[in-house]
Amino acid sequence: MLDKVEAADVTGLMAELGQRARAATRVLATAPASTKNAALTGMASAIRAAAPDILAANAQDLEAMRANGQTAAFLDRGTLTDERIEAIAAALEDIAKLEDPVGSVIASWPRPNGLQIDRVRTPLGVIGVIYESRPNVTADAGALCLKAGNAVILRGGSDTINSNRAIHAALQKGLEAAGLPKDAIQIVPVADRAAVGEMLKGLSGNLDVIVPRGGKSLVARVQTEARVPVFAHLEGLVHIFIDKAADATKAKEIVFNSKLRRTGICGALETLLVDETIADKLLPDVLEVLQKGGCEIRGDELTQRLGKDVVAATEADWTTEYLDKILSVKVVSGLKEAMDRIAQYSSCHTDCIVTEDEAAAETFLNEVDSAIVLHNASTQFADGGEFGMGAEIGIATGRMHARGPVGVEQLTSFKYQVRGTGQTRS
Repeated sequence: MLDKVEAADVTGLMAELGQRARAATRVLATAPASTKNAALTGMASAIRAAAPDILAANAQDLEAMRANGQTAAFLDRGTLTDERIEAIAAALEDIAKLEDPVGSVIASWPRPNGLQIDRVRTPLGVIGVIYESRPNVTADAGALCLKAGNAVILRGGSDTINSNRAIHAALQKGLEAAGLPKDAIQIVPVADRAAVGEMLKGLSGNLDVIVPRGGKSLVARVQTEARVPVFAHLEGLVHIFIDKAADATKAKEIVFNSKLRRTGICGALETLLVDETIADKLLPDVLEVLQKGGCEIRGDELTQRLGKDVVAATEADWTTEYLDKILSVKVVSGLKEAMDRIAQYSSCHTDCIVTEDEAAAETFLNEVDSAIVLHNASTQFADGGEFGMGAEIGIATGRMHARGPVGVEQLTSFKYQVRGTGQTRS
């Protein structure tokens, strides 16, 4: 299909995708776990078999991204390798191994009149996923939605459109082999941005929830314009606080990994806070190891005095998600000031404390109101796969329905099943 079509055609195309997805939900809602799992394992096999085609498609995308002057972080997010393709296939198999949430009883209780009431998990329905440069999202989102009994409409970014299509073709082979409708996982076949607008309108009631995964401008648009519920985070302004009781070796390793393992992910460290009582002794070593890794440091006055080649931080730096080898650093008076700054600047995504003081750790864990709060661990563990969820469809920082990694359970709702023996109400 052409990448650009008339607006009227986009409207009709998207309406058709919505109708087909809604029809697929009637099959998926009652599909046995064994059938869904067979589809997922079939998808994994198809991904592995299609690896050469997927890599060839990805090479086309990367060539176009380089020609368009995309950043190193953006290129990293869009790059596929043999190892990353294997990780995609393995994630599909991990999702197949998860407990099927659909039909599970969340709560059950009898009433004095003899009624038996069960609260039972059900699929959400049709989920729209709008994402940018990560082609692995095509497989992760498709698989998670399927496991939870939902149909999904995927709208990937134009930068990785060829990679997304190649992965999607493998997913559909898995669906067909298991006897499930191909419309269970659909991909928007055009790059026209009008398609996003149609999804935000809800596809005439056929879209039940939207999950945006991408940059700040994309997520902000979705949150502002969507007429259906949204699971999203606007950005990952991730903090680590090194407490006065921190182990120096742990602190250096955790900070280095949190910032530089992969700079382009939403769990990457963006602001480091250090207790003033240990700053003289600890901070120079931490800064040195980061700079040896190629990281630019932007710091307050004390950080500039303690480190070499530290750029003066501006107010904008405390509110910037760099997604690059840049880190903001500030020395603070202690735990309270650290938590106050996190409350002021954090995006409520992921924040961490490094300390051997259990009381300080518990205070931080209980009082910092972020979706994910860590003690003595890299912020790069902010990931559904690392939480044992198989994979995630995104990290939700809102407070309604889903928060943190959105896995299969978060992609369900519930209904009440009431069983009686002929009771009537007086």
